[in-house]
Amino acid sequence: MRFLRFGYVTAAIVGLIWGVTVSVVMSIGLAFLTGAAVTPGLLASALAGIAASCFVIATAGKLPELWRDVGASLVFAILLVGLRVGEPFGAPLSESSAAQGIALLIFATAIGFPVGKILRDVPAGKLTRHEFEAAIIGVLVGFGYVFFTAIVAIPFFIMVMTSLKSQQSLLANPLDYSLDLSKGWDLFRSYIELFRDFNFGRYLMVSAFVSVMTVFLTLLFSVPGAYAVARLRFRGQAVMSRSILLIYMVPMIVLALPIYIVFSMVELRNSLLGILLVYPVTTIPVSLYMLQGYFRDLPAEIEEAGLMDGLSRLKVIWQITLPLSLPALASVSLYVFMIAWNEFLLAFMLLDDPKIFTLTRGVSMLNSSEIPRQHLMAGSVIATVPIMVIFLGLEKFMTKGLTAGSVKG
Repeated sequence: MRFLRFGYVTAAIVGLIWGVTVSVVMSIGLAFLTGAAVTPGLLASALAGIAASCFVIATAGKLPELWRDVGASLVFAILLVGLRVGEPFGAPLSESSAAQGIALLIFATAIGFPVGKILRDVPAGKLTRHEFEAAIIGVLVGFGYVFFTAIVAIPFFIMVMTSLKSQQSLLANPLDYSLDLSKGWDLFRSYIELFRDFNFGRYLMVSAFVSVMTVFLTLLFSVPGAYAVARLRFRGQAVMSRSILLIYMVPMIVLALPIYIVFSMVELRNSLLGILLVYPVTTIPVSLYMLQGYFRDLPAEIEEAGLMDGLSRLKVIWQITLPLSLPALASVSLYVFMIAWNEFLLAFMLLDDPKIFTLTRGVSMLNSSEIPRQHLMAGSVIATVPIMVIFLGLEKFMTKGLTAGSVKG
């Protein structure tokens, strides 16, 4: 492995990995946006990436970093076009020339600047073990970011673009996800029809109601339960504390049929009351587990001072413990809300009346050969975007709550 620890050899490895990675991502993106038959050209991209990386090493200390990275980008772009005989993406530049030109500029920039950053401290000669590992780890971290971002972003992109297409354009070219912006508001025709003809406004209200009530019922039972496990002393406390999450060892698909039978016998099937009885059962255990760790981390002396001042145990919880636990309560509420909003199996089995469908149940109704595919994608976007916005807005509380109680002392 020692022969790899030289500047140009390490640069070649970095350029090869990064060139192939970005080439695949750019080709997929360009194919989706233009509908053209785009090929990644892995060999040409690898060779151009190696040349760009070697340029970075050769000009280290001779050019300012900005100009060095720009030069590496130009070297990559020129070599890629030359090696692919004027077709950097496997299609003539005369086809979608503007899109290919922009893609080539983005492609070259996505090679030159990251490679320049990764190889910033790599000398041309022999490398120390730390320098070699830092460069390799840098390119692998970049590969991980690109790879996993693509896995998440590509399906979401396809879902959104399909929802904005017409039936005719989907039939003409299912792989063309470009949009005709001249249609204006007609692009959102699928969304308008979902709210007008398929009662998606009602589904949104039902899902919001069920999710909020699930959060309320979960906190109503899990807060005193978690406090009791964390603060009070009683027989079986340790066993209860350790067995809270045992319910998750039983898959929900195993419990679904007994729940369906029992709810049918007691006439709770096809009712929101039945849903509100069973949803908290799936969320209370994890809420208990999260909150008990946070309550244990709170200084017991504060609560003892409240008790000495004449407060009852319930008033101590309400006036002292809960205000100090707001980050944990916010994270638990967000987590429970997400579970209730996205739950499908129980809603699918227990709900038959379209008037009380949750959003996930309503989206599954669109999965029919009689309903255009863009309506199903539009329904999926409607179900995904609200919870995504809520999560991104409250993500800091989620992080604080999940890490609460993990450090003692």
